[in-house]
Amino acid sequence: MTNIKIKVKNPMIITANKVVTKRRNNLKLAGSAEYSEGSSMSAPYVVELTLGENPAPRLDKALASVVPAEVTLSRSRITKLIAEGAVTLAGEPITKLKYKAPAGSVFKIVMPPTQDYENAQPENIPLDIVFEDEHLIIVNKPAGMVVHPAPGSENGTLVNALLFYFDGNLSGVGGEKRPGIVHRIDKDTSGLLVIAKDEVSMTDLAKQFYLKTSKRKYLALVWGIIPDEKGTINKRLARDPKNRLIMSVPVDEDGYGKEAITHYKVIERFNYLTLVECQLETGRTHQIRAHMKHIGHPIFSDARYGGDKILKGTIFNKYKQFVLNCFKLMPRQALHAKSLGFIHPVSKKELNFECELPVDFKNCLEKWRNYSK
Repeated sequence: MTNIKIKVKNPMIITANKVVTKRRNNLKLAGSAEYSEGSSMSAPYVVELTLGENPAPRLDKALASVVPAEVTLSRSRITKLIAEGAVTLAGEPITKLKYKAPAGSVFKIVMPPTQDYENAQPENIPLDIVFEDEHLIIVNKPAGMVVHPAPGSENGTLVNALLFYFDGNLSGVGGEKRPGIVHRIDKDTSGLLVIAKDEVSMTDLAKQFYLKTSKRKYLALVWGIIPDEKGTINKRLARDPKNRLIMSVPVDEDGYGKEAITHYKVIERFNYLTLVECQLETGRTHQIRAHMKHIGHPIFSDARYGGDKILKGTIFNKYKQFVLNCFKLMPRQALHAKSLGFIHPVSKKELNFECELPVDFKNCLEKWRNYSK
């Protein structure tokens, strides 16, 4: 394999174009260094946005429509940055919302530094450790735990727990904001994560995830009966234009959004639900959740993607009460990262790990099995 050097320069420049042909060619640092999800983004950085065809008449709307998924930048935030003179075209600040720019115009937005949680405090939070050696650790993250500190979730995170477990020794690995964190899973998704203990392991594991050589499988309980035994969802994903908190398949997939591929196979069918195993070929934000909703099978109890409503079944009150009881039993998306495989960064041996379903998921499945008899 070719070595990948991960460097962060100041300021960082993130570029975004309407046409995206490679996994990361709309995310590039100054000096053409690759961007790593494990690197810190505490320094000021510049977001370059290129307007697509027929841009909206208001500048904030036009720019918001081409913001890449990796950047958290809402239209209201862009509006404020325009007013502050942080949005420029050809080096000149543009401060009028009604400014009309033609397709292909390249705007630069100077983003202020994000809060770097280098002062995150160690917290004595129990960890479910699946494997550990001198280079890495595999943990089974419970649902409800955020992976790393963020505004509104400064405490009780996996990072806080890791800092306590390692007595603060992970603070320099992969950046202060996400020490040792190679990849993430959503707060309300349970399952396996790998954490690097040193920079060599961090770089090697990040490369494996980037090159798609790692293996990740999830179990998902979805609404409806999936007729085929297996299938592949190959649909690009981007921030939903109407709800920036979720991902969706763009109406115009011709080069817009990011490549996303999910393979699935049916494990078990119930009266109105299906248990599937999903294998990720790519690792996009909310990939399984967005893909399953797109094919008409949102994940059970997934509030953000509409799975927390009774989407299939009868109109009888007894059934409605049964489903509501299942929602109470599992008040989060029925999604679990069950297995993780990769090449050990030092020994070069193939490692594969699996973990059991958590209690809430098991109990929910058992109720549906009994109901479907």
